[in-house]
Amino acid sequence: MDKLSLTRRAFVTSASAFGLVGASGLALPYYSRANQRPAFTHGVQSGDVDATSGMVWTRTDRPARVMYEVSTTESFANATRLAPLDTSPASDYTVKRLLTDLASDQDIFYRMIAADLSDINAVSEPIVGRFRTAPSSKRDVRFAWSGDTAGQGWGIDETGMKTYSTIAKHTPDFFLHSGDTIYADGALKDEVDLPGGGKWKNVVMLDGKRKVAETLDEYRDQWKYNMMDKHVLALSAICPTFYQWDDHEVLNNWSDSKDLSKDDRYKEKSIHVLAARAARAFHEMTTIRYEPSEPGRVYRKISHGPLLDVFFLDMRAYRGPNGANLDETLTPKSRMIGEEQSKWLKRELANSKATWKIIAADMPLSLVVWDDAAKKAGFEAVSNNDNGKPKGRELEFADVLRFIKTAGITNTVWLTADVHYTAAHYYNPDKAKFQDFNPFWEFVSGPIHAGTFGPNDLDMTFGPELKFIKAPTAEQGQNLPPSAGLQFFGLVDISGATEQLTVRLMDRDDDELYKVTLDPVRSA
Repeated sequence: MDKLSLTRRAFVTSASAFGLVGASGLALPYYSRANQRPAFTHGVQSGDVDATSGMVWTRTDRPARVMYEVSTTESFANATRLAPLDTSPASDYTVKRLLTDLASDQDIFYRMIAADLSDINAVSEPIVGRFRTAPSSKRDVRFAWSGDTAGQGWGIDETGMKTYSTIAKHTPDFFLHSGDTIYADGALKDEVDLPGGGKWKNVVMLDGKRKVAETLDEYRDQWKYNMMDKHVLALSAICPTFYQWDDHEVLNNWSDSKDLSKDDRYKEKSIHVLAARAARAFHEMTTIRYEPSEPGRVYRKISHGPLLDVFFLDMRAYRGPNGANLDETLTPKSRMIGEEQSKWLKRELANSKATWKIIAADMPLSLVVWDDAAKKAGFEAVSNNDNGKPKGRELEFADVLRFIKTAGITNTVWLTADVHYTAAHYYNPDKAKFQDFNPFWEFVSGPIHAGTFGPNDLDMTFGPELKFIKAPTAEQGQNLPPSAGLQFFGLVDISGATEQLTVRLMDRDDDELYKVTLDPVRSA
């Protein structure tokens, strides 16, 4: 292991790194070694990393005892050995743990070896990952964000999910996945006819991806499919992913009141059963932390040093039913993030000492997203398309924005995905129907590997000004494949010296489409 170079950039670009991938079973996520020693089937992940801890994840091909070593050096000299953990069919052979008592602003290397529980002397090849803990002092910070993976029939072709490797070239401190991390309702075909001729070929397939997910194993397969892509695996090995979810982790536009009685794709008609299975798979297959006060909770805050706190919203699990979105008063029916989450967000924002407060929202504030796009009926996101005073779900976010202003909370930036194009919005109270808030920015990015759509209309309740947009033209049409190039991600850089925050909107070929630098508001 002494000869391995596992820095973020070297891991992605060097041939030795991909040799490690092959030796560890990363490139062969099938059960092809049943009569040999155990193997790791879907790589490694890290996530929810702060200054002193971070989650790590892996999966084995059979019941196994996973042994861990953690080190601050690539050679694993003076490594710390942790108590082993066992995998079992109950969690589909996945295992994750929280590494604690880490030094801040430090490269952390973790290595795992699996021993067959039926033959403890049969051990796997080692598998290795790395991440860097958050700083305790002001240093430069870089992270990326995007959303929407393997949607609309576009799976893993010969090129693969290229945008993941483009992100890896920037060696971010972490990658924020803004939701629609899988498409559990997006069945894949082996081939898709392309507009203008030619075919898209999904050269990697799983039986679980040929239909909508209903069983727990089918939801798990959605995750395993994405981890069969070499670009996804390579990024996960060297960069923590901070996950949130939206609708496609369960099914399109789901809420607690979703009616599947007329959807012939589903034999299971209970949205509650499907959501429970989907949530279990989400937590099994990702590095999201476990919250004892509410097991299964997705909303949370992750601190990344004195310059940055990230607040992850869950705009899905607590919402009232999609509908006209015109309620005059704020009730559980008209809420989107729910009363408890709203209180949590206000409290944590008020307590934050970080220079920048990133609000990671899985849906945009003012873009019009229809529940039934064909009929332009009902609303899936926050806005209600009436350009008037706040109503329905807008009431909840007007309350949050008012609180941010009244409490004197500065330097908030909203990041989102969901609409499958990229844009920059500046929220100007002077242009808004509701004006009791301070100006702020919202940046939209995605898809990372899915169909490209848009653009959507803007609702003027909160006064958004469109500063930039990149979406399909009328001539190009909708649901463009990833090969069309309109796949997007965002990069955020925070300067340790000036504390300025710079946002760049990028495409999968690493072209910079838009850039803006924001000066921090200094406390008096």
